[in-house]
Amino acid sequence: MAPVYFTPGPAQLYPTVAGHLQNALDKQVFSQSHRSQAFKDLYRRADEGLRALFGLPQDYAIYFTGSATEIWERSLQSLTAQRTYHLVNGSFSKKYLDHAKWLGRDAQALQVPFGQGFSLGTVQVPAEVELLAITQNETSSGVCMPVADIHALREKYVAPLISVDMVSGAPYAALDFSQVDMAFFSVQKGFGLPAGLGVWLVNERCRAKAATLEGKQYTGGHYSIASLQDQYQQFQTPCTPNVLDIYLLTHVVEDMLRKGIDQIRKETEAKAEKVYSFLEESALFAPFVQEKAHRSPTVIVADVLEKPAAEVISMLKAKGLVVGSGYGTFKEKQIRIANFPAVSERQIDDLVEALRLL
Repeated sequence: MAPVYFTPGPAQLYPTVAGHLQNALDKQVFSQSHRSQAFKDLYRRADEGLRALFGLPQDYAIYFTGSATEIWERSLQSLTAQRTYHLVNGSFSKKYLDHAKWLGRDAQALQVPFGQGFSLGTVQVPAEVELLAITQNETSSGVCMPVADIHALREKYVAPLISVDMVSGAPYAALDFSQVDMAFFSVQKGFGLPAGLGVWLVNERCRAKAATLEGKQYTGGHYSIASLQDQYQQFQTPCTPNVLDIYLLTHVVEDMLRKGIDQIRKETEAKAEKVYSFLEESALFAPFVQEKAHRSPTVIVADVLEKPAAEVISMLKAKGLVVGSGYGTFKEKQIRIANFPAVSERQIDDLVEALRLL
């Protein structure tokens, strides 16, 4: 029996991926030119599906990049000249901050300890900040920021562009895109696809800001917002894209739409509740994130109390259940369990039972 991957990326493949991949191979989809009408039609279809899944306002554009990590850099190059502000509570939110510093921006941050969330009263964004960077779901620590808090920050801070990293939160997070200016994710997590594709959702406000910086600084060359937008208007990309992932993403998004995003969210919450309830009562494990409102439904991080985490991971792997290790300095003390749409309730039940028997 094939193993089940509860790893937070690359993660378990979405159940329909194999069928879609075989169909594409049969039709020689991956030999078609990215300048062909067939690719334009595919991009348009992907655009329509993602708009429906996320409820995107009309002024949003959808760009494809090599990864979400690339979007950190591209967004800072195209949208900022001087000041950024970052909410940092884990390794990935800190890397966005690091990118801003590497690019010479006056990058300021509110940092809280690893595993903690933010109290809105402590967020004080300075004047003249161009971009407020928020990580909606911190993959390293299992902390999520409630979307209501993100919307509240928009109400409080109207001037800066709001950028949302939803890499391990999409498509679960019910973000109101009229309350932010850009968001991004990669496909190897919540969409259950092979790695190698970033998706960047960008509104008109971002494009207007980018236009003011064109010609004044380096804004990303081939992958500046101006270049991406110019090609997007024809449903093309500046460079040869990952057609395989775009094809699979298009079809998986359509599968998700048929199932219904509300149903996907309900199932995600029900599965997360099973895991967290077990962790609360277990003698061997405990939830790492203490504040329940900040516990991620999609990346669940557990402290391992009486055994090395590597031993737990090895024992589970022998049963065909593959979980992630803790991140960074927590590698030996924690496990991470991805609860993405590709993982069924029955598979979650099997994992919880295996954890119970350790």
